[in-house]
Amino acid sequence: MAAASSAPKFPTEFLWSLNERFIRTLEDDKESLEYVMSEHLRMGGAYWGITALALMDRLNTDKNGKDEAAAAGPDKREEGGSGSGGGGDGEGGKDASGSLAGPSLKGQMDELVGWIMKCQHPSGGFGANIQHDPHITNTHYAVLILCVVGRLDLLDRDKVAHWIASMQNEDGSFRGDEWGEVDTRFSYCGLSCLTILDRLDLIDVTKAAAFVHRCLNIDGAFSSIPGSESHAAYTFCCVGALALADALDFADADRLGWWLCERQTEGGGFNGRPEKAPDVCYSWWILSSLAIIGRLHWIDGKKLAAFILASQDDRGGGIADRPDDMADVFHTFFGIAGLSLLKAVEGLKGVHPVYALPNDVVERLGLPYLLDDQ
Repeated sequence: MAAASSAPKFPTEFLWSLNERFIRTLEDDKESLEYVMSEHLRMGGAYWGITALALMDRLNTDKNGKDEAAAAGPDKREEGGSGSGGGGDGEGGKDASGSLAGPSLKGQMDELVGWIMKCQHPSGGFGANIQHDPHITNTHYAVLILCVVGRLDLLDRDKVAHWIASMQNEDGSFRGDEWGEVDTRFSYCGLSCLTILDRLDLIDVTKAAAFVHRCLNIDGAFSSIPGSESHAAYTFCCVGALALADALDFADADRLGWWLCERQTEGGGFNGRPEKAPDVCYSWWILSSLAIIGRLHWIDGKKLAAFILASQDDRGGGIADRPDDMADVFHTFFGIAGLSLLKAVEGLKGVHPVYALPNDVVERLGLPYLLDDQ
């Protein structure tokens, strides 16, 4: 009698209900060590969770996946609902107030938006949580969340934009906060926010692009600061920043595309640097960069999609950094965004590779498209 195979079986299809429930229940246990230890990540966590739900078109459902917007017809996206082809890009259900939430979820959305506004500092920037110091990354997250839920009107655009502009240094780089740390993440956050707020005129865009260009390495990829090692996440920030600054000519698309494609490992996943382990989050950093420079077709999308799907938790939901690890909201969002760019799961909305917002949100706000495949 042949021995049963002991090889673990990982998910091969997108787990709609489990992934939604994982995101919606993240805030349930406020006494857990994980919750307390992640206080400084709260704004980022809110963005990852809300935007993941938006890409799943599940902002109008409850924790059990039941439609609360009373949309006509049954929900066909059950477990095992993956397949080829892109998802619809409709805006989803809105109530009479214009909120993207369904009727009984409107209160939860109002609570979320109220919390976000309490995180704003008198200077105009936003902190990671209430009474936290303002930081450009958390300001970016706050602006993105308000875009997704349709409440950007709550912002004093000039106040926020002037705070962001005050973070630009003479050499064109951006500080993250008043303490002075500089890297290209902050360049991307600053340019993205000011584009969304329609206030790019407040900064020196030419100098901003020139600083990013100084972070270009001989391998075609980008680093956090001039002279540092190329890294996939910083490469996304730089490519996104150059797209926002209308300066993509600074990047050699073929050389950069080759470096990005070399990040795909034998198992299908991407690493962030040579000789490192694959991680689901790079599905976003690398795919979005390839999409911006028009080289998305250079990688094996089927193998990457299989790696992301295998990294799901088929008991508790969510997506981990790699198969058989613990799921978290960070990797859940980036995994879903990667699957969206790949058009690997039918029913997922499209995501914009520069703004990291659902395409329908970008269209609703009338933002510059920035890509050649419009």
